Amino acid sequence: MTLPEVLYMTPRIDETRCIGCGLCAQLCPDLFAIDPRQVAIVSGAADSSESIERLEAAIDYCPVQAIST
Repeated sequence: MTLPEVLYMTPRIDETRCIGCGLCAQLCPDLFAIDPRQVAIVSGAADSSESIERLEAAIDYCPVQAIST
């Protein structure tokens, strides 16, 4: 039996770690935004292979490891 490919991931932000650098919002503007407190917030879910790849890049490049799924 072959398992289906995962095509849906919901990111999470650890607001206690986030420094508001905005890198996640630059990489994934459909998934993240920077709120008035200068903290990243989740604004969507990755629902295609392309958006999942961008989400994984944001997780890898976050300088304070504030993003998870």
